[in-house]
Amino acid sequence: MELGIKNKVFIITGGAEGIGRAIAKAIVSEGGISFIAGLAREAGESLIQEIRERRGAAHFKFQRLGSAESCKEIVEDCIKTYGRIDGLVNNAGGNDGISLEQGSPDAWIRSLENNLHHYYYMAHYCLDELKKNKGVILNLSSKTAFTGQGGTSPYAAAKGAQLALTREWAVELLKYGIRVNSIVPAEVMTAMYKRWIESFDEPDRKIAEIESRIPLENRMTKAEEIADTALFLLSSRSSHITGQHIFVDGGYAHLDRALSVLKDQ
Repeated sequence: MELGIKNKVFIITGGAEGIGRAIAKAIVSEGGISFIAGLAREAGESLIQEIRERRGAAHFKFQRLGSAESCKEIVEDCIKTYGRIDGLVNNAGGNDGISLEQGSPDAWIRSLENNLHHYYYMAHYCLDELKKNKGVILNLSSKTAFTGQGGTSPYAAAKGAQLALTREWAVELLKYGIRVNSIVPAEVMTAMYKRWIESFDEPDRKIAEIESRIPLENRMTKAEEIADTALFLLSSRSSHITGQHIFVDGGYAHLDRALSVLKDQ
């Protein structure tokens, strides 16, 4: 299937590891160009080397995303390097476990800076290019926005806000032909997720417990499965899809999780 992204340029925040990395590789595999921004320098440089060895086009910019100025610099560097921007994948962030009971107002603000503010900053500074190219914005959210988790107030708030912004921007940008969608993962085994799992006394038991609650096949979603959906939403094959929240989670958020124990009945 021709996806229509050849030679198009996509910024992926947090694109050096995990889901972002899988999306960056998927874009390049279809002839697109990935401009990756984030703080995982070693992972980013190894990814660029891997892509170039396969004769793909990609660039890694080591940059913190917390401020408007840093996001503006990322956008300007992308335009300077490749001359255009066709899509933005807002992906960077992490579940920092800041709770209502044990957290603080300062921790709340820092978490929002790490998980939410740059979604707006990046979209704002990419907008002129996206208008010119009838581009696309894809926001990576999380099931915590729907299910809650406990002990992660600002992260859940940020993920909910990302979904609200997806709908808001889809409406605002209709007149420019800019499409805006979001992907909502649940349990995906990334390096960050693995570090969290390893914080438990019995990591294997914890993984088994989590997977038992995922209705479809009792397994975690693969980063590549998220990337395949992202690729479709970034491509011209999804040309009449906007303002949507797409769940790639094995039924975790919407199916009765009791179904996960009925698979052999």
